[in-house]
Amino acid sequence: MEADLSSFDIDAPRWDQGTFLGRVKHFFNITDPRTVFVPEQKLDWAKAVVEKSRMGVVPPGTQVEQLLYAKKLYDSAFHPDTGEKMNVIGRMSFQVPGGMIITGFMLQFYRTMPAVIFWQWVNQSFNALVNYTNRNAASPTSVRQMALSYFTATTTAVATAVGMNMLTKRAPPLVGRWVPFAAVAAANCVNIPMMRQQELIQGIYVKDRNHKEIGHSQRAAAIGITQVVISRITMAAPAMILLPVVMERLEKLRFMQKVKVLHAPLQVMLSGCFLIFMVPVACGLFPQRCELSVSYLEPELQDTIKAKYGELLPYVYFNKGL
Repeated sequence: MEADLSSFDIDAPRWDQGTFLGRVKHFFNITDPRTVFVPEQKLDWAKAVVEKSRMGVVPPGTQVEQLLYAKKLYDSAFHPDTGEKMNVIGRMSFQVPGGMIITGFMLQFYRTMPAVIFWQWVNQSFNALVNYTNRNAASPTSVRQMALSYFTATTTAVATAVGMNMLTKRAPPLVGRWVPFAAVAAANCVNIPMMRQQELIQGIYVKDRNHKEIGHSQRAAAIGITQVVISRITMAAPAMILLPVVMERLEKLRFMQKVKVLHAPLQVMLSGCFLIFMVPVACGLFPQRCELSVSYLEPELQDTIKAKYGELLPYVYFNKGL
């Protein structure tokens, strides 16, 4: 006898999103790099299944595993606010294949100024696309704002890398290998707030527990963006801090000195090993659907909530983005 799945809540998290481990499992699922290679037709099928399930319409013979797989594909490829299909390069599931190549080459080619400038530019171009794709889409961003944020972040990254390269010329070689991480961390502190500046200016939608929109909050936007900056730096840190130590020792070995052409591919591969774990771990540091006490909101928004809900709504909720 087939189970009745018409009441199946496809949006209910499979793992407890109130715990760090539950969030890590969730993001391991939806940032699976293999979903990058899923055909467009399959993604469209997944969206159709999810939307029908939300309406309580599930085709006869459908299994729970099929619904869960459809939701995995949907979460990996479609924006949580708009439901629109995200570009492939900007998806969090592309962080491993895209990030491992860029990180590996940034760590390998750090000695010459042209290489530093080129790879920092490539990295910030990639980051800008990821930040725009995973923004809180309820706050529109103009082309002018995107261009300004891209230019500012790229300039910050290049200036940090070039400046620190000059300062560390007489420092131990290992210190020079850490310059790319310093540049990436500095640029993240600029790129993400700049790309999402409209949220800081106008605020982002906060909602009640039933997902009903209440109003805009700049304070909620600031909290969400700060958490994203911390997550992105955490995502990059292990590979960009530990790999230089590993490579510094490996390159002293005789056989490694004979195969210098393999140094870059090796760093790319090792970067991928780190990112496979660090992407879901970093994304899971904070809940994507954040909870914020009403008492922390702007006074005028607090008054609006108290007038409508009284004391029955102690918390509001918002999507911080990724």
